Amino acid sequence: MPTPLADLISPPLYPAAAIRAMEQTWRAAHPDDALMEKAGAAAAEYAATLAHDTGAPVLVLAGPGNNGGDAFVAARRLAARGLRVVVASRADPARLPPDAAHARAAWIAAGGRCLSAFPASQNFCLLIDGLFGAGLAREVTGIDAQWIAQANALACPRLALDVPSGLDADTGQIRGIAMRADVTLTFLGAKPGLLTADGPDYAGAVFVDTLGVVASDAPGFALTRLEPRHHLPPRPRNSHKGLFGHAGVVGGAPGMVGAALIAGRAALAHGAGLVTLGVLDTRVAVDTGEPRLMFATPESLVGQALTMLAIGPGLGQTATARALLAVALATPCTLVLDADALNLLAGDAALAEVAAQRTGPTLLTPHPGEAARLLGCDTAAVQADRIAAATVLSTRFGAHVALKGAGTVIAHPRGRYAINTTGGPNLAQAGSGDRLTGIAAALLAQGMAAGDALEAAVWRHGCEP
Repeated sequence: MPTPLADLISPPLYPAAAIRAMEQTWRAAHPDDALMEKAGAAAAEYAATLAHDTGAPVLVLAGPGNNGGDAFVAARRLAARGLRVVVASRADPARLPPDAAHARAAWIAAGGRCLSAFPASQNFCLLIDGLFGAGLAREVTGIDAQWIAQANALACPRLALDVPSGLDADTGQIRGIAMRADVTLTFLGAKPGLLTADGPDYAGAVFVDTLGVVASDAPGFALTRLEPRHHLPPRPRNSHKGLFGHAGVVGGAPGMVGAALIAGRAALAHGAGLVTLGVLDTRVAVDTGEPRLMFATPESLVGQALTMLAIGPGLGQTATARALLAVALATPCTLVLDADALNLLAGDAALAEVAAQRTGPTLLTPHPGEAARLLGCDTAAVQADRIAAATVLSTRFGAHVALKGAGTVIAHPRGRYAINTTGGPNLAQAGSGDRLTGIAAALLAQGMAAGDALEAAVWRHGCEP
């Protein structure tokens, strides 16, 4: 049965190549138990719960591949339930994959027919999108693009099978145009492209049906909720502030002091025992909004014995800022690099090499523009494959990396990654990244492992109002 992705704990994410391998393995081991029939039956069962009893038919769009075969099976199963079904397909029967050709023939044998044009001037209670699945490897153009545009204009719910047509299942990029689904029923396992870049805007609510297939190991997972490793142990009643770490935050150049204050306040709010700010603007020596924050000169703070140090919020890119970053990189404590610390690394190969050689845990929290500067490319290239960009940064710097944005990607040095499912456009404002830095600082100061702390911080940050 389909399960809402949000109800699953750390569900695995499979790229299209892994899904194809799983299908081939199943076909070899179960030649008489076609996955297409399973997928189509699951789609019909779920579609029946979405098809409102208005008297209008269900419109099924069937494409030229196995995704179209799933749609043909769903159409036949829905018709057998007594629902009115209209199928539109431009696929050449002679060029369909064998299983899809069999599914189309079964639909015709059951009394169904296929329209070769998108039906005009008709109301539908539901649209089922089976045009293009996870294997799409080209731009959608021409009549196919027109069909998707017409489908998006319909005043009925849209159910996408596996992935919305036109959405890259691996990257979340739009290939020309994509179906705007209200619900996506994805098979065997969730696809990373449903959760990052444009995926969340086009996939709608994501449901997963494994079809009874025991999946193989996956390179990544969806961060749907916090696991036990993301939680700190309960505090004993016999506690004092010294038990919960000393976090330092360096930044706050003139005109940008707010960034350091936001990070420091977030670190206190999330439980750090002590938080000291080293701000470059010498006029600031107290935070009247949060007087528990301590202040020190940046030069003295980077030399202190801290539990962890965050550097970058409002740091600027002056010679002084560079010198502070060089000292910070030499400290043995856990280090969070954000904002201008990342920009300084991007412009200084020597500093970047020092960062890559650190033995203490390092966390990087770039937005796409900062990631592009670190990688020596443009922002569009980063956004074109967010998982790859985060993974390359993690490998290059031996760091845990949170590539911020829609579906923040958290990449770890050994190649594993997570895609966060909390958050939304409310986070698209100045200071949001500084809060994330502060949350991560608090968890690190209290002793959480670096990778777990970054995942937990990203997830918590997304839950903030």
